[in-house]
Amino acid sequence: MVDPHLLFEQLFNGVQYGILLFLLAAGLTLVFGIMDMMNLAHGSLYMLGAYIAATVSLVTDSFLLGIAVALPATLVVGIFLEVVILRKLYDRGHLDQVLATFGMILFFNELVRLIWGPAGIEVPLPSILNQSLTLFSIPLPLYRILVIGVGLAVAGFLYVLVVKTKVGMLIRAGASNREMVGALGIDIKKIFTLVFGLGAALAALAGAMAGPIFAATIGMGENILIQVLVVIVIGGIGSIRGAFVGSLLIGVIEIMGRSFLGDFFKLFLPDNAAETAAPAAASMLIYILMAGVLFFRPQGLFPARSG
Repeated sequence: MVDPHLLFEQLFNGVQYGILLFLLAAGLTLVFGIMDMMNLAHGSLYMLGAYIAATVSLVTDSFLLGIAVALPATLVVGIFLEVVILRKLYDRGHLDQVLATFGMILFFNELVRLIWGPAGIEVPLPSILNQSLTLFSIPLPLYRILVIGVGLAVAGFLYVLVVKTKVGMLIRAGASNREMVGALGIDIKKIFTLVFGLGAALAALAGAMAGPIFAATIGMGENILIQVLVVIVIGGIGSIRGAFVGSLLIGVIEIMGRSFLGDFFKLFLPDNAAETAAPAAASMLIYILMAGVLFFRPQGLFPARSG
């Protein structure tokens, strides 16, 4: 019998992890869906945001200031990369884009190692956030609640931006037919730069929020990028709503699987084998879900045209 308190607590953790995935997936799905750019270096921007936020937080003793500095700093880096390097790849195939952005991953990993050293950075939370809120006699970390709140606010902001504003209309038009938008006298390159900069800032926000939970470490972007790509495939490329739903699904499946599959496997496996198999099985569930979605809905749960 599963403890209801433990079930609720792990469900909460799954939602929080899913929201963190959404912060990263939202930027990548915009870049991939609108610009048709396969940017594997998106995880590097996530890592860079985490390191900048952690460094500023430790120097100034202000976690909020760390986030406030990390977002514009990473946005500037993202715009620089788009203008100097990635803009030349728009008319190239995805293979060229993958190779180029994979090279950027290696570059940023070594750059971070050169600047900050090989060791990671632990980010202490301010005392006001290092507390718990009791709900149904279950203590829930206040910081994780904040992460969920920030993710919901970002989701609302992106919905208004993409669906309700003139800029969003131009973004959607550019995604559908960039040649026609250009023929109307609109500088599509500036639109793409705006989208890429927004994606970089969202990656930095995800990294800054992840720092106190996972710590800032070299290569942290690659570890989470695979799950983010799965989120985008499940939700639908270019769809913010799809990224949100896909992120929650993956987050809950990942955390719940790691928490409870071990007890299930112990019913017919030795304890050591069950504990080893549970994380692997939880990861397998994610890819099984992706395969099922691709089989029944190849364009994802919420294709961009409906999201």
